[in-house]
Amino acid sequence: MPEDKTYADVPLVVQSDRRAAPDDMPAAELGGWRQTFRALRHRNFRLFCFGQIVSLCGTWMQSVAQNWLLYRITHSEFLVGLNYFCLQIPVFALGPLGGLAADRLSRHRIIVVCQTLLMVQALALWLLVFTGHGQVKWQYVMVLALAQGCINAFDMPGRQSFVIEMTGREDLLNAISLNSSLFNAARVLGPAIAGVLVYRLGEALCFLINGLSFAPVIIALLMMRLPPFRPPESISPWEHLLEGYRYAYRTLHLRYLLLLLSANTLAGMGALVLMPFFADAILGRGSRGLGILLAAMGVGALIGTLVLASRGTQRGLARVILLGAGGLGVSLILLAISRNFYFSIAVMVLLGFSTLRQLAATNTLIQTVIPDQYRGRIMSLYTMTVVGLGPFGSLATGALAARAGAPLAVAVGGVLSLAAALLFRSRLAIFERSIQQETPA
Repeated sequence: MPEDKTYADVPLVVQSDRRAAPDDMPAAELGGWRQTFRALRHRNFRLFCFGQIVSLCGTWMQSVAQNWLLYRITHSEFLVGLNYFCLQIPVFALGPLGGLAADRLSRHRIIVVCQTLLMVQALALWLLVFTGHGQVKWQYVMVLALAQGCINAFDMPGRQSFVIEMTGREDLLNAISLNSSLFNAARVLGPAIAGVLVYRLGEALCFLINGLSFAPVIIALLMMRLPPFRPPESISPWEHLLEGYRYAYRTLHLRYLLLLLSANTLAGMGALVLMPFFADAILGRGSRGLGILLAAMGVGALIGTLVLASRGTQRGLARVILLGAGGLGVSLILLAISRNFYFSIAVMVLLGFSTLRQLAATNTLIQTVIPDQYRGRIMSLYTMTVVGLGPFGSLATGALAARAGAPLAVAVGGVLSLAAALLFRSRLAIFERSIQQETPA
């Protein structure tokens, strides 16, 4: 079968400012803060980060405001959970189509279209609440949540597979780590701003701000300088899809990484779903304590990704992934047995640190070892694993917590994560051999 040539014959990066000496300096020769932020040498990635800084804060503001809106108008924990399900399940159901699109169409164009549609979705939510005069129907909110999830099913694989085109392989680890750092910085800042705005001015303003925050992203994307898109050779979409998934199945190290991520997604979901219960019923700190615990997780995640960004090499990422999975398991067990609020804060820092280091390292390792013609379809599997399995983990955790209590449900997740880490450790030598045999030059 002829090989796809979506991006195989064009350069991955267009260096835009050749006059600046630091942009041409090899990553290994950079030191200090330049090593940590070296991916910013690339003009396209700088533009991308500029847009993300604004937009991600808006996204987190909308998430908090949307959950609070549903709780305020329904007082139903089930409907708040259903909102999360509507946001995440399309990523699992439509993920294969999103990955296929990322390998057959211009990834840059996909992102521009998806960001524009997300802007429309946020502004529609603002209009719904602004004109509703307190009589917003929860069914409309769910429809818009489902629409957002469908857009994300195409946006996520496109964005994940687009990073290497902005930076190249040498700075891929740094770029993914910095992108994760921006996400987690917004995870701390966005909810804090949303909490103040919702309390003083209502939810509608958060939706409006999020809608407007997509403008810098779209402008930054349109300002990028990229090589012309070259479509793949003409084969049927169905065969193209199966070809990518056959590659993922027969590639041992990809199977191991995706299975480990699946176990950790299912195991770790309990901590997030049941965190309000821990903050209020177990630790007695109410909504304020919930905010502090979630912020602590965000701080840990930010530290973890910045530490990962400071690495000058991609060697040893398998052990970073192993330690991250083990750290997640330990932190979940400690959270389950903790009855001290300040100790729980420290545990949440560890949980965020371990989880996001593992995710960023796994993302980098996958993107480093796969041929570019499969990138979109493989990254769709990554997003389906990390995001799309979330609703199933939520349902399993909720069912177990209803029967045996929240602490036991979280502890079971910790044991599952530790078991997955130990199994991965037992196969580590085979895993590393597989990478060496199939990593593209």
